Order: sequence, then C-alpha cells, then structure tokens
Amino acid sequence: MSFKLICFDMDGVFFNQFSFWMELHKIFGTSEEGRKLTDKYLLSDYDKLVEEVVGRLWKGKDAKPYYDLVNSIPYLPGIKEVFEYLKKKGFITAIISGSSTDVARRVQKDFDVDYIFANDLIIKDGKVSGEYTSPVKVGRHNKAIIIRDLCSELGISTSETIFIGDSEYDIEAFKEAGFSIAFNSKCEELKKIASVVVDSQDISDIIKYLPK
Repeated sequence: MSFKLICFDMDGVFFNQFSFWMELHKIFGTSEEGRKLTDKYLLSDYDKLVEEVVGRLWKGKDAKPYYDLVNSIPYLPGIKEVFEYLKKKGFITAIISGSSTDVARRVQKDFDVDYIFANDLIIKDGKVSGEYTSPVKVGRHNKAIIIRDLCSELGISTSETIFIGDSEYDIEAFKEAGFSIAFNSKCEELKKIASVVVDSQDISDIIKYLPK
C-alpha cells in the first residue's frame, strides 16, 4: 500500500497533553463554568455549548490574551524533523483538529502544512465577537467526513491516508484511515484500533513507524 496523505490531530500531538479551549477558559477566568458546560453539552449538544461559551461567557473579551496563548504554546520536540521528513517523502500534510484555527495557521506557517481544518473563534475589532465557525466541532464523525472529502478532492483513497491522534475524538478518523498512530494516548479504545501506539515526548519518534 502506498500512502499519500498524512493527517494530524493537534492539541495532544504537537503540544503536550494540552487542551486549547480549556486553557483559554483559564485565561478568561471562566474555568469553573466552562468545565460544567463542557461536561453537559460537549457530546450531546455542541451548538448549545458554543452558544453558552462563545456567545455568552467570552463575547466582548479582549482578544489579546487569546492571541498570546495561540503564539506561546510550546511545540513538542521533533516536530520540525517530522515535517522535513514528510516533505522529503512527498506526503501531502493536513491538520484536522477541534482546536483553534489560529493555532493551526501557526503550525501551517511554521512547517508548511498543506491543509488545515479546525474551529474558528471569530475576532472583530480586537474583541471576541461571539461568533464561532466549527467545521470539525468536537471531532468524531466530522473528522472522518473531512478525510473522505479531502481524499475525494485529491483523487486518492482514504486507505492511502495516515492519521495521527491521541483521543476518543479520533476514533472514527482512525477507522477511516489506512494506517493510524495513537500518540501519547490515554484512550484505551483508540489504542486498541491503532496500527501503532507510540508514547514519547519527542514526536519525531513516530517516523520509524510510518509505512515506507
């Protein structure tokens, strides 16, 4: 099997055990209510979660702390080596993440990623506008749909795709892809269906497991 496309989740893969939106709750001082709303709505009513968090808790907040967070999250060691290897081998690269589009754009700019799919907190006039676009939402089936659509656009099969993720929200993407790596995952279900499980603080350790 020849693999042409490699897709990455982001928060727990490029950044160590990190949830961007929960970290933003901390910065905005909304952690307690944000955690309750997330527990209540994340899997049952994502649109309601967005309405409550983005439209109520965060609307009107100064965007500077948001951008400071976007630009300050440290990468895991080895990320540069990973993308250099993938480009040398001719892979098409993509990020498919329920995290922030602005973080994905940062990774895209730093490492020349071909495609990014993430959720977008809309900033207007330096403030959180209360608007939010979420093609990925929490992930799950949406990630699998994005893989199928991207493969169709590229004229390749989903079986020619590699997916690297860490959480339960990547399970459907793993099932869709031809090869999968569970990276630093605490999700037993994900690890059971992964082609390979890698636990490391250096993401370049995935390279030796990638199909040749």
